[in-house]
Amino acid sequence: MKTHFIEAKMKYDGTQLRPLFAYLDYHILGNSVVSWVGPCEISFEHMVDGEDLIAKSEIRGQEMLHFIFEIFDRDLVSGVFLQRLFAGIVRDQIELKTKHSLKRSGDDLYWSKKKLSISIATKSVNSVLVHFAMNVSNAGTPVETCSLQDLSLEPKEFAIDLMKLISEEYQNIIEASYKVKSV
Repeated sequence: MKTHFIEAKMKYDGTQLRPLFAYLDYHILGNSVVSWVGPCEISFEHMVDGEDLIAKSEIRGQEMLHFIFEIFDRDLVSGVFLQRLFAGIVRDQIELKTKHSLKRSGDDLYWSKKKLSISIATKSVNSVLVHFAMNVSNAGTPVETCSLQDLSLEPKEFAIDLMKLISEEYQNIIEASYKVKSV
């Protein structure tokens, strides 16, 4: 899995969750995860979570750390597994680096009752896509949140560490599937 941190601040509005985003915009071809810091505001037109659409949930924040994954030739369940694996890796790394204990509920992370992350997995014609984001600050969020600032974590450095870990884990999983005899 290829990784790339995007230096430019960019607002996540849901349109980035599309096939070939990393390739067409950043020349990252193949299975990938890209990350950047920027605001978040998802209109209902670009929201893909049916639960959020039914509840008319506002999803926004003034500054978040975003990740977009694209994995080819996999089904949606594989995308949800990747999404939850990544949430677990994020939780483990926060606990390791900060000694704060977080709770994972599905694909969401909480510090006490304060929400740290948002995430969705979806399927395109040729790939599985995942958006995962964490609050960098608590400004502009519609619910009670915690943030990387609260945890004293620098977003870019943390993103690069997380992308390296998930890339290595993904490659290890693929290689594990190559060495098994069928029965």
